[in-house]
Amino acid sequence: MPAKKPAPSSAAAFPGFPDNTLKFLTALGFHQSREWFNDNRDIYLSAFKEPLEAYVEAASEAMKKAKLPLRGDPRRATFRLNRDVRFSKDKSPYKTNGGCVLTRTGGKGSPGIVYTHVSPEGGFFAAGFYHPEPPQLLAFRKAIAARPDRFLDIEKKLKTKGLELWDHEALTRNPQLFKQVDERVAHAVRFKNFIARTPYDNQLLQDGPKLIAAVTQFAKAAMPLLQFGWEVLGEELVGE
Repeated sequence: MPAKKPAPSSAAAFPGFPDNTLKFLTALGFHQSREWFNDNRDIYLSAFKEPLEAYVEAASEAMKKAKLPLRGDPRRATFRLNRDVRFSKDKSPYKTNGGCVLTRTGGKGSPGIVYTHVSPEGGFFAAGFYHPEPPQLLAFRKAIAARPDRFLDIEKKLKTKGLELWDHEALTRNPQLFKQVDERVAHAVRFKNFIARTPYDNQLLQDGPKLIAAVTQFAKAAMPLLQFGWEVLGEELVGE
């Protein structure tokens, strides 16, 4: 009997997002109606929800093969399109973009993420620690102030891969406890987030293998930042 061909990996089997994914998100932004959404639920499932979950599964397998301590549970790692409008002036019921994360536990609650953003306006990958809690943020700042050369080395490694830390929401002055910090890392103790991000061409969404390769390459490039954060937070380094 002829030998059986090996089953294709999830990364190879993932064809990419269908060509109507972004069209669906654009239409959802135009209608912003629960009635419209319910009438088009089948399109939502086939064009967005199911491909996003398949992407998480394929990306998880790729991370495992690359020996990166990141994975995603398709159900727990994806973000819903429903908006929380309780405290917002904008009462639009739906987001017009989607996303998912890869973490060490597979869910959204684990610190240190690789995030994929899907949007008609343009997608991007992001990695790091978004809005850490005050004790965590203080721990980051103390670690940077205590070992400035080490943090500068991390920034250098990121830069060699074309990545820089995002200064979104950064303070304009050093926090009171860090007035005497090494000037070379003064910018870093002002951060409220420790995130590196890079855009990708939306045409990549329809090419599954290339999209998986791109997010894996990005995760490798961002790993010095993630490893630093996990150590600062006292988290056991899974896979090390």
